[in-house]
Amino acid sequence: MSARTVDWTARSDGTDGEGLGAGEGLGAGEGLRERKKRELRQRLTDTATEMFLDRGFDAVRVAEIAEACGVSEKTVYNYFPTKEALILDHPDAAADKLRRGLADFDRTPVEAILTILADELNAMVGWLSAQPDPAQAAEHVRRFNALIQTTPALRAHQRDMNEQLIAIAAETLAKRAAMSAEDPEPQIVATALLGLWQVQFTALRRYLDGTRTPAQLRHAISAEVQRATGLIVDGVGGFAR
Repeated sequence: MSARTVDWTARSDGTDGEGLGAGEGLGAGEGLRERKKRELRQRLTDTATEMFLDRGFDAVRVAEIAEACGVSEKTVYNYFPTKEALILDHPDAAADKLRRGLADFDRTPVEAILTILADELNAMVGWLSAQPDPAQAAEHVRRFNALIQTTPALRAHQRDMNEQLIAIAAETLAKRAAMSAEDPEPQIVATALLGLWQVQFTALRRYLDGTRTPAQLRHAISAEVQRATGLIVDGVGGFAR
């Protein structure tokens, strides 16, 4: 895990995670070629993140990132289809989490989403706790979040990713309930459940102020998510049980 970038999203199974950074989990049986590709991908997103934080997203060209990493601009686009994806990536991993979690009949859809959110929050808190200077690491996360919130292109990219995940959640829920993904029930349930991601992200911005320990931060954010969950559980808690 790089100490230079926001990188708390490795899933508990050791594979790459989804969200604000590129995870560095080493898969079982990873060969030399795969390792080199993973390391280059991480170096690209690390470098891009630092350049964006230092100069602003719009002021940095992809060609500059490529030059800083010693590769061609084409190589950057081979790993990341858009400039925005250099800093907001891993939609495939997020989609996989949703499909597996929401298809699990041993848990309600609400329980599945809460498990995913708890895993991500625990990973972030663990990352903060492992840093030599947690306060400095927290400031780095705040700068990262501020960059996203103040850059229209990144906010639009984030919305597009969220819409894709809502569609995937609706499709998975519809299959689970033997319905069509176009039916209103799976659509509204998917929208409500994915809204909890935004609640957690907003709570992170709210409470990551440098005054709380990682454990206190986890407690405060979890409480916000639980409050929001309480508002929707009566309406969607029994769907496709």
